[in-house]
Amino acid sequence: MSGINRLAHMTTVEARAAADRGTIVVLPVGALEQHGAGLPLGTDLIRAEALVERVASELPDLVVVGPSVPVGVSPHHTAFAGTMTLRPATFILVLREYLDALAAHGWRRFLVVTGHGGNNAALGVLAQELMHERPDLELAWAPVTALAPQAVADMDRSEVTGHSGEAETAQMMHVAPDLVRTDQLAPGTTTLDQLDPLSRLARRTAPPTLAVPYDRLSASGVLGDPRHATAEDGRAIFDEAARALADHLKEWADT
Repeated sequence: MSGINRLAHMTTVEARAAADRGTIVVLPVGALEQHGAGLPLGTDLIRAEALVERVASELPDLVVVGPSVPVGVSPHHTAFAGTMTLRPATFILVLREYLDALAAHGWRRFLVVTGHGGNNAALGVLAQELMHERPDLELAWAPVTALAPQAVADMDRSEVTGHSGEAETAQMMHVAPDLVRTDQLAPGTTTLDQLDPLSRLARRTAPPTLAVPYDRLSASGVLGDPRHATAEDGRAIFDEAARALADHLKEWADT
């Protein structure tokens, strides 16, 4: 996409000018973890980067795209080959080092867009840490799919859905169709009665929250039926998510 201000493509002079203008640095973060037989291990970062690039292309005077964090907090997926994980403290430290380095050059506002929900708790801890230790900085974060509640609600989804399911597969069909193994898409766990009692308890949407490993939730690592996903659904999710992010960034810049 043209018109995107990527920090890695800037000169030091251009970076200095961008920081002086009060631009907001947007950082895509993801995970390197199993997504069943139909989606690549890098699905979460691919989606986060695609959304960040779209918003950055729409707001070139406001946004600088910072470096990605490709590996996230994924201990719940480590039973599946290829999955890598950072300890939450390590993930927080990596991002903190990013922010401290950028803040040293004058940036004060940062938005983290995460394609992996498992990073959310660590991002919340980082925000609290910054409020205590760096009150001059402002940090916001957002999970990709959660930015598009209406588009996701409009989809045909299973009773049990989520990881590598309808919504996530639809997004990949939209942003990286060449990486979707459509012939390998197959339903994972789709109903609550397929789960053991502890796993059913873990899938309740209301608190308390209980964490269990994904190989206990699904033999394939998939929750939902990705065969129902379409690229059109993925486009609707990205349209809604991009609007939400752009609106937030513009309002933030005016404060």
